[in-house]
Amino acid sequence: MAYREPARTTTRPIRIRKIRVAVLLVVIAAIAAALGYRLLASSSTAAPPIDVPLSEHRDALGEAVPSAVWPAHGQAAFVQTGQSQIQAGPNQHAAAIASVAKVMTAYLVLRDHPLRTGEDGPTITLTDADVADTDRRRRQQESVVSIAAGEQLTELQALEALLLPSANNIAAVLARWDSGSAERFVARMNVTARSLGMIHTRYTDPSGYDDATLSTASDQVRLVDRAMRLPAFATIVATPSATLPVAGTVHNTNTLLGHDGFVGVKTGSDSAAGGCFAFRAIRGIDGKRMTITGVVLGQPGHDQIAAGLEAAAVMVDRITGRDVPGLQQPTLPPPTARPSTQPNPLQMHDSSRLE
Repeated sequence: MAYREPARTTTRPIRIRKIRVAVLLVVIAAIAAALGYRLLASSSTAAPPIDVPLSEHRDALGEAVPSAVWPAHGQAAFVQTGQSQIQAGPNQHAAAIASVAKVMTAYLVLRDHPLRTGEDGPTITLTDADVADTDRRRRQQESVVSIAAGEQLTELQALEALLLPSANNIAAVLARWDSGSAERFVARMNVTARSLGMIHTRYTDPSGYDDATLSTASDQVRLVDRAMRLPAFATIVATPSATLPVAGTVHNTNTLLGHDGFVGVKTGSDSAAGGCFAFRAIRGIDGKRMTITGVVLGQPGHDQIAAGLEAAAVMVDRITGRDVPGLQQPTLPPPTARPSTQPNPLQMHDSSRLE
């Protein structure tokens, strides 16, 4: 008896420990299962991956997006009222986006230096170095606005120069003003892109002039939707023209503005990117207000800006059911019904690289 009693007292704790380990394993398994379910549920609202079959894309009524919605060339994507999922067309791949890159530039500046309605913001004094940079860009046939050393632009005026006539020189000015250097600003552009889930995007400059600045239509829709939540941004891109101290009156390159519900956002074009247009249109369909935010990239044509605008106009018509199969595609508003499209003598372009 003296020998067996200690044996019973040592076996009992071992059994208890085994039971505790088993219970702990059950609890861990339950927690893992719960986490897995949450991850699965959250992934169901994410934007579709590249080249998701069109049959999986649904519009606000739960119907498949017809293939005829998408432009015949390039790539496109959109999101509409009440949807959390971006509808991405075929041929999604990282491509040059030209001046559509300026949407990120404006978004970062306004996030760092918010403007309330009616505010002009702080002033930015232009320097001799800014003038020299502008002259260099003009010789390269970049889109610029004329400036002078000592000229003062408010933040609002600088953003108007950036987003309306698409001034590359002011993109550089804003980058240095915001972050101290273009390099630091570009690094922040890329960090912000990742935070927004823009995994197929790489910025190499704040203006989009560099053909190595790449993105997809679906990535840019994410950004445009976020930028349009900033009242100052939405107000600026809906402005037909603005007056700057030295450059004078500048016009919005988005000549769809104010027609067929278009309220923005930004054009872009060059030989590498083709015609590009990030847009928002608001239409009434069956008594309901529908907001469509989209992007078209890589549109071919002699007039690349017009090609991007035309592709967006056709796309919105087809999404909203206005387009009837067999009819000629809609055309842009006639020049007399749109803001002036005459070349601004204060800007220099060529046919291969407009902005």
